Amino acid sequence: MLKKNLIKANTVAILFALITGCSDRVQQPADYVNPFIGASTNMEKAGASHGLGKTFPGAATPFGLTQLSPNTITGGDNASGYSNEHTTIEGFAFTQMSGTGWYGDLGNFLVMPVTGELKTAAGKEEKPEEGYRSRYSKEDETASAGYYGVTLTDYGIRAEMTAAPHSGIMRFTFPEHNQSRIQVDLARRVGGTSTHQFIQVMDDHTIRGWMKCTPEGGGWGNGDGKADYTVYFYAQFSKPFINTGVWSAEIPDSCVRKREEVTSPEYQALVAQAPVFRNVQEMEGKHLGFFTEFATKDREEVLLKAGISFVSLEGAEKNLQAEISDWDFDRIHVLARELWNEALEKISVEGGTKDEKTIFYTALYHTLIDPRTFTDVDGNYPGGDGKIRQRTTFTKRTIFSGWDVFRSQFPLQTIINPEVVSDMINSLVTLAEESGNDYLERWEFLNAYSGCMIGNPAVSIITDAYAKEIRNFDIAKAYTYSRQTVEKFGNGEKGFSDGISTTLEHAYFEWCLSQLAHHLNKPEDEKLYAVRAQSYRNIFDPSVNWFRPKKGSGDWLPWPEKGRLTQNYGCVESNPYQQGWFVPHDLEGMANLMGGREKVIKDLISFFENVPEDMLWNDYYNHANEPVHHVPFLFNRLGAPWLTQRWTREICSRAYHNSVEGLVGNEDIGQMSAWYVLAASGLHPVCPGETRLEITSPVFSKITIRLDPRYAQGKTFTIEAQDNSVKNRYIQGATLNGKTWNKCYIDYADIIRGGTLTLQMGAGPNKEWGN
Repeated sequence: MLKKNLIKANTVAILFALITGCSDRVQQPADYVNPFIGASTNMEKAGASHGLGKTFPGAATPFGLTQLSPNTITGGDNASGYSNEHTTIEGFAFTQMSGTGWYGDLGNFLVMPVTGELKTAAGKEEKPEEGYRSRYSKEDETASAGYYGVTLTDYGIRAEMTAAPHSGIMRFTFPEHNQSRIQVDLARRVGGTSTHQFIQVMDDHTIRGWMKCTPEGGGWGNGDGKADYTVYFYAQFSKPFINTGVWSAEIPDSCVRKREEVTSPEYQALVAQAPVFRNVQEMEGKHLGFFTEFATKDREEVLLKAGISFVSLEGAEKNLQAEISDWDFDRIHVLARELWNEALEKISVEGGTKDEKTIFYTALYHTLIDPRTFTDVDGNYPGGDGKIRQRTTFTKRTIFSGWDVFRSQFPLQTIINPEVVSDMINSLVTLAEESGNDYLERWEFLNAYSGCMIGNPAVSIITDAYAKEIRNFDIAKAYTYSRQTVEKFGNGEKGFSDGISTTLEHAYFEWCLSQLAHHLNKPEDEKLYAVRAQSYRNIFDPSVNWFRPKKGSGDWLPWPEKGRLTQNYGCVESNPYQQGWFVPHDLEGMANLMGGREKVIKDLISFFENVPEDMLWNDYYNHANEPVHHVPFLFNRLGAPWLTQRWTREICSRAYHNSVEGLVGNEDIGQMSAWYVLAASGLHPVCPGETRLEITSPVFSKITIRLDPRYAQGKTFTIEAQDNSVKNRYIQGATLNGKTWNKCYIDYADIIRGGTLTLQMGAGPNKEWGN
């Protein structure tokens, strides 16, 4: 009893400090997190169809399976389900994606507290009164690491939520009303609808069931992503059931159920007119919802908690019982904050402004959402063959946005969370085996082989991990699947692919395989893929002095009027000017093709100086998308490191802000934020698979990285930037552990050995340092 009282007292003390903002309390990393950074899908403000950050503001835990977040929109290219400019909320879901395009998915188990007449359809943003959605108060909408709260003004209800790794709890404060209600829309899905649902009332405060989501219901890629998953739930209500019901919309077998159709007036009319079945014990259907109705006193709190599983009903129940056994919302909130502080403390920064710290810790926070756990508390996970599998030596993880995250996100995690990298490799390798596809997926979503984007990024991540001695996976199988992947999707004997992007990226991934073969003493493969890694040369046309796509016959495609500034000319989400810099494995060879270092440096300077001040989508250095993320660090490789220092500081200050519009492009499962975390810390790779990290100008005066003792010899690695400021952004000199360091790069091995890299900063470039 004493221990319980002490926990409650500590909970109250922490919450009081949070609310009052006590000045004598030491700021913790979680205090700087602003989940609203990037929480917009607005295309107009982005200046492009991809929208802005597309993050969600709701409650989560590091790499957790559940995310409890407000949803303002169903349908369209709105992966997070939330956009800050919207004025109404249709409910609060238990699953969410972070920062992707391609229409999105999840947004399952949508809960909405309401009062008054029962409505079975959410309604539209422009006419919320026609459905159960509600306007909400921006003034008291709050979000922090592990917490979200808002007032639904149409109902006078305060909604709060917090999360545990596999479950979550919501607290609703109702007004006095004779007809209060909590509704659960089981059909809801961000990019469409779940296609089949089941619900069972277990006792007077518990329900369980499932929602099956298939490509026929839209979702990821509007069905083209092949997402096929089932969400299982086990939910309990703090107020006993007196009057319950299930609505079941009568959806014709012939009805198309993708994003355009499920948001159409005709489909919504079917949902709004759904028959209601009172006090039933269980039901299956195509579009189900559940509600419990009751009277409430003024400011009466009613709570809902649920375990979520992608494995089974039993798994969902075990997840809830293991993590939220009582109704103490504040206790779960405190535990969520503790998990975030523990995760965020892996990098601590000193100096900089409050806004810069907020941007940094929020960026770090966004890198710790995915790849999320796919494993229940009992070790079960859904296999690639649809069978229930049991975890043995690793945590099954999911949501691998490979084309994005091989560039910064996974290199960051090799430093601060190497076990997560190992887990993801194990997850991809076992998926290739279990599914029978025998190759590594480039964009994996809940075991789906989505076919999204290009290249073979898993090969890069495996090679990078192995080179850094992160090897807790079946390397024989990993190599076999890497080779089969490159053979299936690479440049092959022809020596080029169907575009600039594919040819250049395939060449890099073939280099990765050559490196992996070298590590594993496979000389024939090492030689074969080293030769193929040079295939980038096959699409360089001296007559235009740039990379140019070829027809299948080998003839050049016509050169467009705008030349290399032509968007999508042989390129994926880029133009030839942007994509053409991607030869990370042979930069010297690239520079020679382009006319030599001096000419390339001059061209790169123009590439950056033509960027608009706000760094939104443009034809030059387009930080809003991934193909150029390594380019600022090319100056280091070309003998002009002071220009890397200049431009990384410019990007950090111009492309990242402490605001809803604070990300110039999609967050893309941690990539956009990982770039900032690394660059603001003064480090970033050009070529994952190498162990070299480029040194640049840090935003902060001191950055301390806490190393994983299972993988590192040292405890911490510190970067100190003496006399650092907005003006003093250039490195004058450096020491590593007290010894002069005149290189503009450092090896991963030097970092994990621990120590201190000291940089002396100044107002003008020192062109002698780092060459």
